[in-house]
Amino acid sequence: EADKAHNLSRLKSYQWWAYFVTFGAYFMAHFSRKCYSTVKPQLKSEAGLDQNVLSEMDSVFMFTYAIGSFISGRLGDTYRPSTIIAIGLLGSGICLIAMIIGILFDFEGMSTAFGNFFYLATYFVFGFFQSTGGPVGTAIMGNWFCDNESHKNRGLIFGTWTCHQYLGDIIAAIVTAIILHYKIVY
Repeated sequence: EADKAHNLSRLKSYQWWAYFVTFGAYFMAHFSRKCYSTVKPQLKSEAGLDQNVLSEMDSVFMFTYAIGSFISGRLGDTYRPSTIIAIGLLGSGICLIAMIIGILFDFEGMSTAFGNFFYLATYFVFGFFQSTGGPVGTAIMGNWFCDNESHKNRGLIFGTWTCHQYLGDIIAAIVTAIILHYKIVY
């Protein structure tokens, strides 16, 4: 009985750490997605991307994100969920850096076909990496908030936790607006 009380005490002491780490991870995933949607007009006018390519990027991303959610969920059940989320965040960051490199080095200007392929391929991969957040983050939260007290407050806990997406989107829109307003090279 003492071991059970000790284990519950340890679980409770780390719950909020798990809450804020997964909140922050998924916040950043939404932040990175929203920035792209906010600068679409500039990608068209300044980076030279065609409207069709931008639409195809959205479609490719959503397709791989949807398929990736099933795969990521299974990977999160099979391997350490924190490792899967870390890979997703790292891969997402690499994809965003690749996009910036493509814009800075004007891949579209070098060759329209190469530029289009590069951006579509990058967003194809980006969708898979981004898909780790939802199913794996939710599984982590479910594993950490499994005691009786948490079960009684699960709606409140998960309700506040899912605000990560809205806060990520809002902060991204504000940051992007500032960057565009002051004409900071992005």
